Amino acid sequence: MRATVWPGYAGVAMLAMLAAGPAFASKADAPVPGRTVALMREKGMAPGAGVLVRVFKKEAELEIWKQRADGRYALLKTFPVCRWSGRLGPKRKTGDRQAPEGFYDITPRLMNPNSAYHLSFDTGFPNAYDRANGYTGSYLMVHGVCSSMGCYAMTNAGIEEVYALLRDAFRGGQKSVQFQAFPFRMTAKNMARMRDDPDIDFWRQLKAGYDRFEATGQPPRVTVAGKRYAFTPYRDRGLEAQATTRLHAEQEAIARQIDDGAPSIRITYADGGMHPHFARMRNHPSLGIISRPEALAFAGRDVIIRPGVRKAPPVMVAQGAVSLTFARLASGPGAGPTALRLPATDAQGALPTSPSARIALAHDGARAAMASAAPTVATEGAPTPVTGAYAASLTSAMSSWPHGVIAMGPSAP
Repeated sequence: MRATVWPGYAGVAMLAMLAAGPAFASKADAPVPGRTVALMREKGMAPGAGVLVRVFKKEAELEIWKQRADGRYALLKTFPVCRWSGRLGPKRKTGDRQAPEGFYDITPRLMNPNSAYHLSFDTGFPNAYDRANGYTGSYLMVHGVCSSMGCYAMTNAGIEEVYALLRDAFRGGQKSVQFQAFPFRMTAKNMARMRDDPDIDFWRQLKAGYDRFEATGQPPRVTVAGKRYAFTPYRDRGLEAQATTRLHAEQEAIARQIDDGAPSIRITYADGGMHPHFARMRNHPSLGIISRPEALAFAGRDVIIRPGVRKAPPVMVAQGAVSLTFARLASGPGAGPTALRLPATDAQGALPTSPSARIALAHDGARAAMASAAPTVATEGAPTPVTGAYAASLTSAMSSWPHGVIAMGPSAP
């Protein structure tokens, strides 16, 4: 009796699986989830429209951007990365466990529906930049599970949705998908804080492409020149103007961050990182085997290697109103002038453009000009030179004053 019941149950179960089978004949053919399809409709994106992928190591996040009806790419969805390996910085050689950074092109032939890691697509490493610099390595993937050896591991559920979005874009006619891999979100603050890292020159190259995309919503036109990333101007002059404006604004913003006292840091990694979402559930059986879990103990911690120094505000030298305190000092005991007149300077045309250099020049120039000029006191008539022993002692004292003493604007008497 029991022998007849169990086979019958198994047969019913198998028939149910076969009945449901056509829609999920292969995990590579699983549809994009309904909630994501609804999100696309909400954002004006067609299911077969083009996509672009961005990944950030420090934040352990992968973004899918999708083209809207107006041709501009917009963020569709952000996925947590379960595991990446290595540290911040590019991959340079086989076996260094580094996940790649840079700009890559994913084509349909790099999609792997039969991956040993559920599903995967190859990042395209090495690209032209990597080859020009002699970097080696292969089969660096975005895949399922939560184990990495130079890859970005998304878990099986994560890679299924990401894979489906790329697959549908290819079916919609997209020839290649740009894959942008960054060490961190390339904000002015992060660039200022990482300014002493050995890889900062490489990251500045990536930052140029990052800013072009942020400004225009169009994939940057990537090329390689002199073993460095370079970016061909957009054909549309309006887009290129947007990109140029953004690039200049970000350079100013980075300089301001440094001027405002941003510290120089490094970020600790023994072997890669993990998104906090998965870190909270790292012992859950659904994640399976996690590569080198012991290496995550101190991952992603900021360590200050050089404290920042906040610079004082810039000082105007020529024809400026000097603080009331300084004017009274310059006038000598018992006098009460309202302003100290300084000789005009023609150095304005030679001022540098960066905030950091401008501020340094302002401090040094103000001190030198005020120390070398014969102080004069403004009275109701013509300026009266301050002479005698008091003027000599004042001039001597000014030459040794710290930058902060020479300040503009109101102050306590």
